[in-house]
Amino acid sequence: MDVQGTVAAGFEPVRDAFRRNFEQRGEAGAAVSVYRDGTKVVDLWAGAKNADSGNTSNSGTADPTPWTADTAQVVRSATKGVAAAVPLLLHQRGLLDLDAPVAAYWPDFKAAGKDRVTVRQMLAHRAGVPVLDRRLSLAEAIDLGASTRAIAAQAPVWEPGTAHGYHAHTFSWLLSGLVHQVTGRTIGRWVAEEIADPLGLELWIGLPPEQTHRVGRVGVAPETEPADSPALKIRPKPAVTAAYGDPESLTRRAFDVIETRPDENDPAYLAAELPGSAGVATARALARFYAATLGPVDGGGARLLDPETLALARTEESAGPDRVLVVGTRFGLGYMLHGAAAPFLGAGSFGHPGRGGSLGFADPETGVAFGYVTNGMRKTVTADPRAQALVRAVRSVL
Repeated sequence: MDVQGTVAAGFEPVRDAFRRNFEQRGEAGAAVSVYRDGTKVVDLWAGAKNADSGNTSNSGTADPTPWTADTAQVVRSATKGVAAAVPLLLHQRGLLDLDAPVAAYWPDFKAAGKDRVTVRQMLAHRAGVPVLDRRLSLAEAIDLGASTRAIAAQAPVWEPGTAHGYHAHTFSWLLSGLVHQVTGRTIGRWVAEEIADPLGLELWIGLPPEQTHRVGRVGVAPETEPADSPALKIRPKPAVTAAYGDPESLTRRAFDVIETRPDENDPAYLAAELPGSAGVATARALARFYAATLGPVDGGGARLLDPETLALARTEESAGPDRVLVVGTRFGLGYMLHGAAAPFLGAGSFGHPGRGGSLGFADPETGVAFGYVTNGMRKTVTADPRAQALVRAVRSVL
């Protein structure tokens, strides 16, 4: 495998691990980037831009377009980690009280027993609305008005604040509704104007049409892979398998809240401002974003989060059995925290994986920020073996 890009002296094991992902774990096309103390030390990419073997050119043969330095990728729930910075920055600027009821900013949200749900509970997946009684059409899901009306009217499935469960898709509409009420801007516009543009990030929540050509085509793993597949060896617990197999479980309902599974290769879907699932980024942008949460990047500029806000982001708000993921999870304010279900670099790490592979996180104790994106989406939810191999390689050189 011809791996492109650069690694700083001492970080060569990350390049070796990245190459092995292609040789041993069925990687199709991917990129990884690492910053340390605000300086980029790893920036690698390899493979094909278009993972789907069924994607053919006009000649009828598999598309040979290579992944390049500019290739971006839909990162699924890794988008949540970028989007979570928005309410934290609004709080940092004195515009949002984390302990105020969401309904104080969004009056319609008080319906159906949600009047006491706080912003803090919402960000920590404790609001009790990971599902909707009526699934949304794709058109409704990507429409700010329709989706936020639906989530505002929904009754909680547990008493808010008493438990936590991953709000896989509804996190998009909860956060979009709150940010729009507080700022008058859509969350995608806010991220572009206040985070991505100032930091020079190749990252979008709502991909502009002129950037569509940069995005690699997703290839989704089949429901049943051959027993000898070199891709990933996953052995989920029986309870997890049962939850994903039961159409009436909170797990399935949370992930299937949109009635027709979106086509993640559709430019219209990528243009949707869904901060829980449809962000598009390069690995370099994810790593640079997380580096900026820790301090200045590349020797200049202000840090994104001040020390107090950074502490809030990674303070544990939820821990233990997750009613949706059916494993033990840990959450801060919008961020997953290091743990068995979502291993990052160390105990103080915070970030967010994307179902199927992508991962972004920061580790304040070591000054490391990490970004990984892939177009070969797999069935993993929080701990993809390809990403974990790269994290272990980073850990080995520190």
